[in-house]
Amino acid sequence: MAPRLFIRRRDGRIEVRLNEAGRDVVRTVVRRVVAAENDIDDEWNTTLNGPIDPSRDQDDPLLTLARQHDMSSNAELALMTVDEPFLNDGEAWAWLSTLQVALRATASAHGLVNDERITGADEAVLGEVQVLQSLLFSLADVV
Repeated sequence: MAPRLFIRRRDGRIEVRLNEAGRDVVRTVVRRVVAAENDIDDEWNTTLNGPIDPSRDQDDPLLTLARQHDMSSNAELALMTVDEPFLNDGEAWAWLSTLQVALRATASAHGLVNDERITGADEAVLGEVQVLQSLLFSLADVV
């Protein structure tokens, strides 16, 4: 049985059981999300700022702006709390949504869109995807 990375405590807080290497992974990914939001040359920028469902909000700048603000706020909150031993529900949600955005951006940037592309992907990229998935599943389990 794998060790649990996040544990919901009786008082409602979520204990973060990541070692320093695990926190460094989260810190690096979250910083990358924050940086990519404003750098149009970053390979993640298009994924981060593109519409989630183009049929719904592609032409609505207010919805796009609201989504970008939420993503930015979550990433910044995740970055501020990356060294905390416990998270409240809002902070845990910020981590979850930011890691999810990072996973989506990573997969999109490397063209991991089907089994064939995943099978042929670089081992380092697959390792990064698997780490992000592991963090997401573990955190989603307690949120």
